[in-house]
Amino acid sequence: MDRLLPGLLMLSLAVIVIALLAVGWRNRLRRQADVDPLPAVPAELGVPLAAADGQYVASTTAGDWLDRIAVHNLGIRTNAGLSVHAEGVLIERSGAGPVFIPTARLTGVRQESGMAGKFVEKDGLLVISWMLGTRELDSGFRTRHADDKTILLNALQDLISAAPQANADSGK
Repeated sequence: MDRLLPGLLMLSLAVIVIALLAVGWRNRLRRQADVDPLPAVPAELGVPLAAADGQYVASTTAGDWLDRIAVHNLGIRTNAGLSVHAEGVLIERSGAGPVFIPTARLTGVRQESGMAGKFVEKDGLLVISWMLGTRELDSGFRTRHADDKTILLNALQDLISAAPQANADSGK
């Protein structure tokens, strides 16, 4: 009986914390209602230039690694595969829809040690910067195998540096 009251107190505290988290997430979704829809995955993608399995960490507002984007399930951490194609970057997430980033929308790629509640060793995350409508986002990806990170980084850097020339050649 002397454990019942503290147990009920802890249970009620846990329920309150979960309710506050749910309200906060709902408010974040409401504030981000103006975020453009994700680009559709092309019907036919070319052969991957590089690919790796790992974990999609989250997407945040560019430069603010704590401002997680909640809409389109972009703020949910999940296992994923990332592949780099001439047409863009495809992140196939388990339990959430795919994220396709067209080449023309890529603005940069770098390595970081953390973002949005995920912290790893120095330069353990690949962070892809890209435009979704008028918003610049950072999307984090952690490769399952360390060697894959360098392969993806090089492929992404090549793709980003080739994009301005491709746009100039096509008259865009």
